[in-house]
Amino acid sequence: MNAPMNATQNHADVVVVGSGIVGLGAAYAAVRRGLRVIVVDRTDAPVGATIRNFGHLCIGAQSGEARRYADTSRELWLRLSHDAGFWLRESGTLVAARHDDEIAVLEAATRSGGMRMLAADELLRLAPLRAEGLVGGAHIETDLQTDPRSAAGAIVRHLMSLGVEFRFRTAVTAVTTEIVETSRGSITAGSIVVAVNHDVDQLLPEIAERRGVVRCSLDMMRVAVSLPRPLGAPLLTGWSLLRYGRFTGGPEATALRERLHSERPDLAALDLNQMYTQLPDGTLIVGDSHVTAVAPSPFQPEAAFAAFLTEAEELFEMPAPRVLERWQGVYAKGPGEFVIESDVPGVLVLAATSGIGMTTGLGLAEENLTATFGWTPAMEGTS
Repeated sequence: MNAPMNATQNHADVVVVGSGIVGLGAAYAAVRRGLRVIVVDRTDAPVGATIRNFGHLCIGAQSGEARRYADTSRELWLRLSHDAGFWLRESGTLVAARHDDEIAVLEAATRSGGMRMLAADELLRLAPLRAEGLVGGAHIETDLQTDPRSAAGAIVRHLMSLGVEFRFRTAVTAVTTEIVETSRGSITAGSIVVAVNHDVDQLLPEIAERRGVVRCSLDMMRVAVSLPRPLGAPLLTGWSLLRYGRFTGGPEATALRERLHSERPDLAALDLNQMYTQLPDGTLIVGDSHVTAVAPSPFQPEAAFAAFLTEAEELFEMPAPRVLERWQGVYAKGPGEFVIESDVPGVLVLAATSGIGMTTGLGLAEENLTATFGWTPAMEGTS
């Protein structure tokens, strides 16, 4: 994948720094417009937040700018799944409610459409949950699910087939107008996109400091389970309703937060998003906790994983799961949901800074490259 460097090879219409989902979205937007694209990344494949997540494309739970990017991303995900040949399902998302205040948050959210309330018996037909304590739920209709580990690699291969050049194991040391300095030499470019997620503080520290970008680390796990029937869609809980823009704006969410934090300060201390996705092989991704710092500790407390398993066993109708994998994810975190900077002529810096990169990243790249560089929309039918 790393071609020898020479003068003719060291120029591209667009150079993308970073091969995470935002960088892949930028490369996809550029190559569909017939441009020569080089993607540079210090690793040998996408290994960051793009593969360390639930594979849950939580489109219908967003609001405002994030919802616009998510809606654009949805169409791009569907198209890429077809063209690149990776697993994606139009499952929607299920939400399990175990308290009346969770129902109140969901009912308020249904007013904007694309989501319907579920009675407890209907939810039980769609998810293998314990009936005890379940009072109802909802189905968010627009959401998608994929396997992030296989999807990222498939997108890279598809972009390569379209002519995108990937220069892996190549570190970018500086970015200026029309020039990307790397550990293998300089590349000139008509346009440059920096999509390095939380590592923006390593390459462009002044932007990270000005925008308050730090790191959020999260603990997750994958377990083998024996469920009486498959989980029909990604599953959110009351804890999840405290995290997504569609649910957090009203007094209902304030009341829910106060109760959950009062009743379970141990889970609140983990900054829990209790959610689940089931992969095609039947295993279940479980999580997740959140810790924010400039440089989060790499040491993972066992208390978090113990809490994940305990809560899963209380929610699902199943025997104790068997842990297959544990991992730590890291993503950029900031006061806003996105960083979009174009102060340097010809250079666009993009990051999702609220943990919704997989949901919004393709649309974030598509819309902002088009606007910043004055591109016309990609022609329909162009791969």
